[in-house]
Amino acid sequence: MLNDLKELCALNGISGEESEIREYLIAKIKNFPDILECRTDALGNLLVYKKGRQSAKHRVMIGAHMDEVGLIVTEIRSDGTCLLDTVGGVEPDVCIGRAVQIPGVGFGVIGCQPVHQLTKKEREQKPDQKQLILHVGVDSDEKVRELGIFPGMAVCYHSEWTELGGGRVASKAIDDRFGCAAMLKLLESEIAYDTWFCFFVQEEIGLRGSKTAAYAIDPEFALILETTTAADLDNVHDDAAVCYLGRGAVVLFMDRATIYDKELYQLAFKEAENAKIPCQTKTRIAGGNDAGSVHISRNGVRTLAISIPCRYLHSPYCTAQISDMNASLQLAERMLERMHEL
Repeated sequence: MLNDLKELCALNGISGEESEIREYLIAKIKNFPDILECRTDALGNLLVYKKGRQSAKHRVMIGAHMDEVGLIVTEIRSDGTCLLDTVGGVEPDVCIGRAVQIPGVGFGVIGCQPVHQLTKKEREQKPDQKQLILHVGVDSDEKVRELGIFPGMAVCYHSEWTELGGGRVASKAIDDRFGCAAMLKLLESEIAYDTWFCFFVQEEIGLRGSKTAAYAIDPEFALILETTTAADLDNVHDDAAVCYLGRGAVVLFMDRATIYDKELYQLAFKEAENAKIPCQTKTRIAGGNDAGSVHISRNGVRTLAISIPCRYLHSPYCTAQISDMNASLQLAERMLERMHEL
């Protein structure tokens, strides 16, 4: 799983531009056993049906999103710089001074107005996306266009996969390439029951792909694999830490988009305890994920989310713990079986 995650994180795919990730997944999945169906819908979701050892009593779906946060070119200026806007939840100050990739073109650097040109009040305020400027090394709008850059073009973080101490890794796009890598691992293995595996598009801009995929599949149960914010840093205490690296899978009872199925929530902790899988919950109600659109699809879907805790989410160097990834994968495998057996 870790090698797939490393390779997936190296690919570029902001919301609406997920083709690189989808092509990687398809190339892998076509060699896996017991794949009965593998198709891409009109929006770009990848929908895969895998045969299990037994026929399914319930229609169960497991899902993760392929897209990552990033930036998009909004205007090309006469001096050869470009103005940008954010795609998904990006804090502009995370981007300043960073190298970025323009897929199919090359690299650039994001700058903003120099600090010595700011007023005292401006220096005390956080920058907004209107202040972000993309520099690609040329000095005219004509030269920018000659490079192949145009308004609407994707701009992605440029960062290297980095192995840290303590069994931790850092990279862009761990949200939610972890979920994609975990699902690949499950697809490669033998599973107990026939199951739909759905790789969603456009989660970061409003849970859009999962909405159409859930409508098409019409599941009774759904399991969402995700990453979630860990704020377990110095001088952050008690519930403000939300969840912790190294304490295992994160099972949510509620976020800003979903109240999760209580029976599934309790069952997840019971399964984790029985199998000695480290497991935790979030101590603050915040954020949201594809469960928000899936659980209200059609007549409603009983839904659970399992996430890995991740520091510096939506930044060029999301940081996660390998042991948490393994715990989340193990718990997801067990919960898939339990959902079929309810």
